[in-house]
Amino acid sequence: MTIVNISALGITLGKSLFSGLDLTISKGDRIGLVAANGRGKTTLLHCLAGTFEQTAGEITRARGARVGLVAQDVPADALEKTLYDGVLAALPPDLAEYESWRVDVVLDDLKVPYEVQHRPLKELSGGWQRTAMLAAVWITEPDLLLLDEPTNHLDLHRIGLLQEWLSALPRDVPVVITSHDRAFLDEVTNRTLFLRPERSRVFQLSFTKARLALDEADAADERRFANDLNKAKQLRRQAARLKNYGINSGSDLLLTKTKQLTERAAKMEAAAKPAHQEKSAGDIRLVNSGTHAKTLITFNDVAVETPDGRPLYKTGQKWIRQGDRIVLLGANGTGKTRLVKMIHRALTGENDTVKCAPSLSPAISDQHLSQLPDGETPMTLVTGQFDIGDQRARTVLAGAGVSIRMQDTKVGALSGGQKARLAMLILRLKNPNFYLLDEPTNHLDIEGQEALEEELIDHGASCLLVSHDRSFLRNVGTRYWWIQGKTLEEVDSPEPFLAEEMGG
Repeated sequence: MTIVNISALGITLGKSLFSGLDLTISKGDRIGLVAANGRGKTTLLHCLAGTFEQTAGEITRARGARVGLVAQDVPADALEKTLYDGVLAALPPDLAEYESWRVDVVLDDLKVPYEVQHRPLKELSGGWQRTAMLAAVWITEPDLLLLDEPTNHLDLHRIGLLQEWLSALPRDVPVVITSHDRAFLDEVTNRTLFLRPERSRVFQLSFTKARLALDEADAADERRFANDLNKAKQLRRQAARLKNYGINSGSDLLLTKTKQLTERAAKMEAAAKPAHQEKSAGDIRLVNSGTHAKTLITFNDVAVETPDGRPLYKTGQKWIRQGDRIVLLGANGTGKTRLVKMIHRALTGENDTVKCAPSLSPAISDQHLSQLPDGETPMTLVTGQFDIGDQRARTVLAGAGVSIRMQDTKVGALSGGQKARLAMLILRLKNPNFYLLDEPTNHLDIEGQEALEEELIDHGASCLLVSHDRSFLRNVGTRYWWIQGKTLEEVDSPEPFLAEEMGG
């Protein structure tokens, strides 16, 4: 049964986000909605929910169908409520008075501890806030569930619980999900919509298989485009020869034929469409600048402690060598960030317990992007750190997805995606030989994640990174260090850690 039918849908906000979108959402659908940052995913969800008016096309909903949208941000007026009361407030007053048991059922299904339920939302982590928003929508019993970046702020354990919860939903309730978490999309979807300015594509496949199918379709488009242009070129050559014959012979028939061939070539050229190309990653690429040192960083059984001096674990004897891409694994609270901060201080000369090669040239990015001061603008950040001139700075910023309009805007006013692209651009411009990356894929769209993966691998970059992104750490890592109890163990694969965290 069809719940929603979309026909020739288009959205223009200053520029066209997408157009001509056709899509049918039926019972049993689990649709992954994929696009680069700023390309209309959230806007499309709001159109489906009826909270935003499309520019063109039609959305037809089944009679009486209720649509529930779990947005990315908690409403300001909900932050003062406890998690429990925030969910209860989603019920109509008459139901809230007599059927509050519904809240208990939903929160139990989502495995929200009792002590968390009765704390104000403003005191809870982003992950618990998102769980509260999901519960508040689900308790209204929607016929279509829309999830906008549901894994944002969730650790691996909570992502695993969300996957279980989604798999247990009634199959007659379709779900549309926007997410940059490729592994999550693979687990919970059975269709994938790649949203594009023109010719969006839908595949009856989960993300990874759909991505391969998309590449094949784009390659076929590219071949078709080249073939059409070649045919048009041949027609123009024929027209030129006929024109010469017609002029020399005085034949009006040949001149008429020349005109027809020229018109056919022009129509063919006008109809030919190049394959879609995504350029959100920018035109500056990561490099791995030279160093003669084989060992970049040495740990001589370094003790890692909490900020107040309590021991967490010891590293043992460990080395980071040229070309190593080490992924640091550990549950929340085990001390990953503490080790990253120790390395950070050593790289900046403030810590002598971690030994760094003198020729080490680092680039550092933390999960909060604190290297980007809120009071600076993208232009002042780039021109202040690199001798590339204003025109070149504007060009590389635009290539990295920071539009001309945003280049003179304070960093504090940029979106998470814009900040992430700016941070990656600055990393690329530093020309380092070692990368220290704490959750580098936070806010990066899938195209940006794939570009970063490709660059780290193709350029033999040396790095230590922390990431909750299963696809990213699996694809990039060459070595894995797992914080287990009081020790830091090197393991052959991240899979045992992931299985433990995800509850598998």
